[in-house]
Order: sequence, then structure tokens, then C-alpha cells
Amino acid sequence: METENLDETRQTLIQLREEISKVVVGSAQTITGIMVCLLTGGHVLLEGVPGTGKTLLVRSLAKAINADSKRVQFTPDLMPGDITGSSIYNSQNSHFEFREGPVFTDLLLADEINRTPPKTQAALLEAMSDRSVTADGNTYHLSPLFTVLATQNPVEQDGTYDLPEAQLDRFMMKLKVDYASAQEESLIVRSHLDGFTPDDLNQVGIQASTTPEKIFAARKAIQKVEVSDSIINYAVEIARATRNHPAVELGVSPRGQIALLQTARAWAWLKGQNYVTPDEIKQMAKSTLSHRIILRPESSLEGTNSNQVIETVLSSVPLPL
Repeated sequence: METENLDETRQTLIQLREEISKVVVGSAQTITGIMVCLLTGGHVLLEGVPGTGKTLLVRSLAKAINADSKRVQFTPDLMPGDITGSSIYNSQNSHFEFREGPVFTDLLLADEINRTPPKTQAALLEAMSDRSVTADGNTYHLSPLFTVLATQNPVEQDGTYDLPEAQLDRFMMKLKVDYASAQEESLIVRSHLDGFTPDDLNQVGIQASTTPEKIFAARKAIQKVEVSDSIINYAVEIARATRNHPAVELGVSPRGQIALLQTARAWAWLKGQNYVTPDEIKQMAKSTLSHRIILRPESSLEGTNSNQVIETVLSSVPLPL
């Protein structure tokens, strides 16, 4: 009976991708990456130019899992209290009362996260890492499902603040949101001309295919997926090899090793496997590790990128026996 329930849970999560695809066209890999992060309790950094459906993707996800969601447009004048909440004086009882900020939700869309100053980014970092907010000596716990889906524009650099390495390391995966194919773009344009509006997701018939409870059940099931010592050593060697790469100034940290194994484990479970193979490690490596690598300035000027470093590392590290 337990196996049947797990199979049903896995099927509902697979159905989740199909539900979101009713609205978001041409982002199958991105949707899968977000699903993996949900199953590992990790946060997601979405990078793409404006107009590629990043906001619509998050709104569709919230509806498809029947979860609460909030959106914050990050701007240079955004203060920490605007995100976490702040104490407001109540004149009726002469006491300060904590007013919850938008982080008190299941899914938080942090739009253009690199447009806000480091002080505000640091406030979000605490919420991401501890899943709690500290104010006036009191600790307020966030939703068990709390997940940050942050977006950033890779083209516009004016008025932006680079995310610090510590915060980048808190994102489980960095996913590229690229343009759809020509055929898919034609479908997108046609749907809008036929009356589709992003503000009304009900008109496309998107259904809640799963629930937060089923996501929590899946997380427990994923813990039972076997990860052998040889696979652990393989992931560790990949991370260590990035630190010794001549183009790299700062390689993958131990947190990155853990993230790689966690995402590989979740992907194996989604595919119906009860063990992790080197294939899952390779498939998750770029999305999980690329943003954790800091290149040397001269390497960046020469056109080297972190994905190329990972490709080189994967080809050089021997497969486990």
C-alpha cells in the first residue's frame, strides 16, 4: 500500500509539469529543475531576459500545487523590513506588534533580486537559510514549504548589485530561462491574440495536480533513495576538481557537494529509481554548481564560463567503479 501511495505521489508531481505547461510554453527543463528544488527544499535562481515568462511560471506553479504565493519587486529603495516585516506601534494597547512581510508565504517570487542593496539581500538570506525571521529578539518561523524563486536579468547591469557568494551558495539551482523555439513562440503569440491574459490562469484550465502535503511525503521518500559511498566520492571529487581548475578563483564548497547529491537523489526518485547513478550527478551538475563557481577575471575576459569549467571537470574525473 505504501508503494502504491508513493507511485501516486510521483505521478502527481509528473502531472505538475504538464499542468504548468498549459500556460508556460517551451520551459520543460526549467519546470523540471524547479520541481527538483521543491523536492529538496531548495531555492531557485531564474536567469533570463524580460518577457520570457519567469513571473508567469511561478504564478502557475503556485496554482498547480495549491500553495500561497507572494511577489516582491526588488528596487534600490527596498528596505529589509519591506521583505521580512517590521514592528508597528499599536496606539490602542500601547505595544509594538510585528507585522509580517511577504516572506511569510509558501512561494516567494523575488523579482530582479540583484536590483536591491546588500543590506536587503542579507535580510532575505537569513530567511532563505534559516527559514525564520528575527525581529526585536523574537524568532518567527516561516512556512515549511517556503521557497524563494528569484529572478535576475543577465543583460542590464546599470543599477544592479551583484549577489554575494554566500547568497548565491544558498540557491539550490540556477536555471536559465531561454527563448522558446520559433514554433513555440508562435503558439505563445496566438494564445494571447485569442484572448489569454496572464492575470487569469483559470481560463486555461490549470488544475491543482498536487498539494504541499504530497510534496512533504515525496521529500521523505527521497531520503530512502540509496546513495552509495562511490557516488558520494564521485560528487566530492567533482567539487574538488573545480577548485583546482586554472580558470577558477573560487570553486564549489561542501554545501555545493551536498546540493549536487540532493538534486541527483530527487531526480533519480522522479525517474522511478531507488538509487543514484553517475548519470543523475552529471545531469544535475551544471544547474547545481555553475553559480557556485567564481572565475578568475582574466578567464572571464577570455570568454570562459562556469559551464565550460564543469564540462571539463566531468570529462576529467573518473567514473566510480
